[in-house]
Amino acid sequence: MTQEAQIDTVPRERDTAPDERYVSHFTDLVQEVKASGLLERAHIYYWLQIGAHVGAFFAIWAGFFWLGNSWFQLILAGALGVIVTQFGFLGHDAAHRQMFNSAAWNAWTARILAGAFAGLSFAWWRAKHNMHHKGPNLAGYDPDIGPGAIAFTPEIVAQRQNGFAGWFVKRQGWLFFPLLTLEGLNLHAESIRAARDKEANQPWRRLELFLVVARLGAYVAILLAFLPLGKALCFFAIQMAVFGFCLGASFAPAHKGMPIIPPEMKLDFLRRQVMVSRNVRGNPVVDWAMGGLNYQIEHHLFPNMPRCNLKKAQPYVRAHCEAEGVDYMEVGLFHSYAIVVDYLNNVGLRARDPFDCPLSAQLRDGSM
Repeated sequence: MTQEAQIDTVPRERDTAPDERYVSHFTDLVQEVKASGLLERAHIYYWLQIGAHVGAFFAIWAGFFWLGNSWFQLILAGALGVIVTQFGFLGHDAAHRQMFNSAAWNAWTARILAGAFAGLSFAWWRAKHNMHHKGPNLAGYDPDIGPGAIAFTPEIVAQRQNGFAGWFVKRQGWLFFPLLTLEGLNLHAESIRAARDKEANQPWRRLELFLVVARLGAYVAILLAFLPLGKALCFFAIQMAVFGFCLGASFAPAHKGMPIIPPEMKLDFLRRQVMVSRNVRGNPVVDWAMGGLNYQIEHHLFPNMPRCNLKKAQPYVRAHCEAEGVDYMEVGLFHSYAIVVDYLNNVGLRARDPFDCPLSAQLRDGSM
């Protein structure tokens, strides 16, 4: 168990001793989950996942060469976007060391799957994602809610009140999902930029740059060699759009619309992870399409737990949260998207009182 699990939840500005009711008994949950075997590596599951998706990847390209100059190629472009998304999820799992006992095996698996198949820099993504896991929805720290095309916090919205930025931010909830179609291009560009940064302390930076650039170059060259320019551009655009949308639509429901933690608020590990995370009710299709990220609460509490065990851990986590008086949020898929849209359209209204959220209210009232 990490030391983080023993941090009290009293806001820092209060000069009082930690109250026992704020102390998480996270150790009990860890021991219970560990005894159930759910933290053991699922080697067979992941080898089957990797084999199935590598097979699907090459089957799509076989279909590409067989079809030739045909508009039916655009169907394969969409299918390729879906499979590339799955490589992103597998890279995510390997980066969290869910696959193998060896750190080196996990790192190289993530580097190859993310770089050679999805076109993403493993080291850049891991550094960014680790910050998110350490402080999810923590204002001023979590890069997933930092400044960007979308304003996720009232403070950012307050800086965008005039002109096009003001018009955009009032409608950004409706624009969010269409914008995800550009996320694939953005991830490729960010990966190349990070891998080119000579000052970045990233191991195997040059290799990752080679994998990402070589993959992208070979991809474009094949499209231009076998398709007319118009069809090649359509194929590329559809594949990138599907990839960006599927990846973004899987991550978005996890935290968007959940409380933003003020920098001065101190939370124990359990509450810091659970109270800002949202699960999406799953079934085999949803679980696969979202890469297991629909079990976001379990994933944040046990980031190295194999994806296939997250659902099995859910009853343990839900019961523990209920015993601790911690809200456990789970909704349907489309309900989660509606929450995201509503939050983004109205995030500026929350600037009136940054502490006016359920999390802060419970801490002030001592109801936790």
